[in-house]
Amino acid sequence: MFTINPRKNRTVLVALTAILVVIGGSLAYAYWTSSGSGVGSGTTGTSTDFTVASTAATGPLLKPGVGQQSIAFTVTNPSTASQTLSLVTVTVANSDGSPWILVPGCSAADYTVGTPAITYGPIPAPGNAAGTVTLVMKNLPTNQDACKGATVPLYFAAS
Repeated sequence: MFTINPRKNRTVLVALTAILVVIGGSLAYAYWTSSGSGVGSGTTGTSTDFTVASTAATGPLLKPGVGQQSIAFTVTNPSTASQTLSLVTVTVANSDGSPWILVPGCSAADYTVGTPAITYGPIPAPGNAAGTVTLVMKNLPTNQDACKGATVPLYFAAS
């Protein structure tokens, strides 16, 4: 037959209660403190060169001191971000920017390029800005026959 021993049951009950208090108390109050730091980084891109395209000159054929031709051009921003156009220069020069000399007696010194007409400032991406520039032949006190029929190259630099 099963008998209840109040003294034994009380001991077991007290022991279980004590174990639960210790476990529960340690869960509620057991933690560690800490500190730390870290580093990270991001990267930025860079600018993309503008591209410049021009159209054929319009106006009368140039002669010493006579006539003016107009050349339309477009500065394009090929970047994925807006870029600011601050300056366009146009010179009589080869496609790599080197000095142009057709033949002895005809060179860039025989011509004048006007100031480019263009609106400077931000060009959105993608986007472009249109401008024009003029070209005239100087009337020099020397023989300019070497320039007859010349195709005068223009070099555009945009920044």
